[in-house]
Amino acid sequence: MLPGPRPVARAQEFVSYETGQVRPLLLSADGSRLVAVNTPDNRIEIFAVAQDLTPLFSVRVGMEPVSLAEAPDGRIWVVNHLSDSISVVDINATPARVTHTLWVGDEPRDIVFAGQNRERAFVTTAHRGQNSPVDPAFNTPGIGRADVWVFDSTSLDDTPGGNELAILTLFGDRPRPLAVSTDGLRVYAGIFLSGNRTTTLAPDNFTKAAPTTSADGVAQPDTGLIVRFNGSNWIDELNQTWNGFVPFTLPDYDVFEIDAVALTEIRQVSGVGTILFNMVVNPANGNVYVSNLHSRNHVRFSGVASRASTSARGHVTDQRITVIDGAGARPVTLNKHIDFSNPAGTADERDRSLSTPLDMAVSSDGEILYVTAFGSGKIGVYDTALLENNSFSPDAANQIAVSGGGPSGIVLDEANNRAFVLTRFDNGISTIDLDTRLETAHLLMFNPEPADVVNGRPFLYDARVTSGNGNDSCASCHIFGDTDGLAWDLGEPDGSTVRIPNVFIPISPANGVTFHPMKGPMTTQSMRGLRGHGPMHWRGDRTGANRTGGETLEEAAFKEFNDAFDAFAGLGSELDDTDMQAFTDFAMRISYPPNPVRPLDNSLVGEQIRGEALFQSGVVRTQTGILEVCVQCHTLDPAAGLFGTAGLSADNSQTGEKNFKIPHFRDQYQKVGMFGWGFNSGPVTGPQVRGFSFNHNGATSSNFIIADLGMPQADLLALRAFLYAFPTESPPVTGQQVTLTSGNAAAAADRITLLVERGQVETPVPECDLVVHGVVAGESRGWSMDRSGSFQPDRAAESALDRSGLEALVVDPDDRLTFMCTPWGSGTRIGIDRDLDGVLDGDEAVP
Repeated sequence: MLPGPRPVARAQEFVSYETGQVRPLLLSADGSRLVAVNTPDNRIEIFAVAQDLTPLFSVRVGMEPVSLAEAPDGRIWVVNHLSDSISVVDINATPARVTHTLWVGDEPRDIVFAGQNRERAFVTTAHRGQNSPVDPAFNTPGIGRADVWVFDSTSLDDTPGGNELAILTLFGDRPRPLAVSTDGLRVYAGIFLSGNRTTTLAPDNFTKAAPTTSADGVAQPDTGLIVRFNGSNWIDELNQTWNGFVPFTLPDYDVFEIDAVALTEIRQVSGVGTILFNMVVNPANGNVYVSNLHSRNHVRFSGVASRASTSARGHVTDQRITVIDGAGARPVTLNKHIDFSNPAGTADERDRSLSTPLDMAVSSDGEILYVTAFGSGKIGVYDTALLENNSFSPDAANQIAVSGGGPSGIVLDEANNRAFVLTRFDNGISTIDLDTRLETAHLLMFNPEPADVVNGRPFLYDARVTSGNGNDSCASCHIFGDTDGLAWDLGEPDGSTVRIPNVFIPISPANGVTFHPMKGPMTTQSMRGLRGHGPMHWRGDRTGANRTGGETLEEAAFKEFNDAFDAFAGLGSELDDTDMQAFTDFAMRISYPPNPVRPLDNSLVGEQIRGEALFQSGVVRTQTGILEVCVQCHTLDPAAGLFGTAGLSADNSQTGEKNFKIPHFRDQYQKVGMFGWGFNSGPVTGPQVRGFSFNHNGATSSNFIIADLGMPQADLLALRAFLYAFPTESPPVTGQQVTLTSGNAAAAADRITLLVERGQVETPVPECDLVVHGVVAGESRGWSMDRSGSFQPDRAAESALDRSGLEALVVDPDDRLTFMCTPWGSGTRIGIDRDLDGVLDGDEAVP
């Protein structure tokens, strides 16, 4: 069946990135103010807390703020995940305002202050990004790909983007959580998608555990094999040893201890977890608690699997808090009450379970740990002594229900026996009485998200309504709607072969006519950017062939995942049509972030230019002498919303199963980090930061990818460079910022010019809506630029300004204007009319 009408790029008043919050709440050091990130509204909200929460100020920062930390001078530093920036906010000024915008690496996530006087800010980012001076070295094996940026908060000046003190590179993939020792002299940094010492062997007719045929008697195709390192050997589920098939090692460094003064690594800790969310230090004994998931991707198959001895059904991950002390890591499983031999679970098990543990807080005496269970709508309360020796019993009496759903952040106000909890599902804040352990109040922050985003979000995360035992949700693998960086062998041994209805490109017709139910290892794919990209899964086996009415193929294909709620999570049924429609509407909105390699002006440089030419003109495969033109299969048409695929399928000409949907290329830079077997060259040995890399099974190494085309080395590197800079639906400039002061006009001019130029682009599609916000003449103001370069104000009675007129408003040393590129179509909302009610922000009373 043909994919049907293709989407076109379009303006959107709201773009959903489904960014995971990290440290979204902060109680000021004097206990007088609560600060919360309003992630979807690109703001922080400031409240007085003397009695009930009282709104004071709403400050526009960067796009997708996720974390907060207070500097010694009382200013709040805000991590803007999509903007690759830090907003420094003076919350004691009237009105509160951004004073500096600091540029950092790609995807910053967490921030803490440490050092002799806690004057240094530490920020986790990926080892890449247009604002980073580091070379991402995508073709270099054995290097760290996790950065920690360090700033001295006492030496900020007007330099656009700031001046970092140091950038530390850690031997891991993308980092996320941070924590600080009680004395401030040690910083702990954790790797987000840290892995678990598993990898995939490429297909080679390996002996696998039974069954080896489908229920209708068709032999399983030759597929890869997931193996794991047990400390001595690489083994499979049959305990067969595969040491000779894995040329590299996976040290699995999860948490790094850093000297906050010398800025050097002290030690690395392994065995903490697969997905690391948050960390906190116990102030009494100095132990570090790490909320995490342990992924069980070494377990094969899904569903009932009556013909097999294993299935991941009902037990995809372990929800854990890992305790780190001087001796190393001691993982503690939170849901140890569950009898996983019964995947359907019981109501009692579900009531006592906690899913997706995120933010944590420890009482000042070190005796109680509070954990936000994002996928359970609860706060878990643990006696730390019992947690550390693993003698606690999961009990619903030691859990606090929050009404808003999706608790993602918590801070304690022990002086008033209360806690504040941010609930992401409804963008609210709950007040908790620590004595009664009851929610006493709930306040909603302004939320610009469309109803289909809000209504559908729980079906990604909420294990109470999507699983049998309350342990797992879709987000156990699709972390915040993205990927876990792992491969899973989740075939259905009880299934039969089914006909392939997908349309294949003429130059690569189908090789065979059926899908086999036992498909072998396949890496977790992102839920981002599904709209307009055809059937789903690597093979396209969620075909969308049975779409009805006005459904798109992608909507119909996504609904075919409904069986996964039982096959993986053990729910015992599928979602009803209304709930599945809500989940589908939510999923169709999630977008890819900007490419962090492509220059901010959306041009190409160096090898990328030649790489694009090769992508368009093709290369001759050495083995066959045939010209292979990448773009013939991998459609690239930003105006049509296509970024590497038009949703068609092809015979991939590889060993084993051959019929696959042509994949997009928006995520290639994320897969670098596993170097191993080469093409016509020796293997790369030594430690690697990832166990999975390219191709559907993750078995193709970063040094092998597309080398099998046999092109000259210079062409190979050029084509890779272009793929790593492949465009997404969000142009590179999306979210980028610069703050103008009365003293940095000349230094900020180039960056402002860049943002203005990108905001005036109209072809092939507009790249961004440029907005300006800040405080001038003692007032909080905003503007939105149109395509002509005219800045429309947030007050209807005022006239538009040109650039020079706008910049001329910055006169006083306290004046600040921050320029920011926002997604096409969102400029009016983000810049001048927050609620899109037609009454501009400057004309109505907005805190």
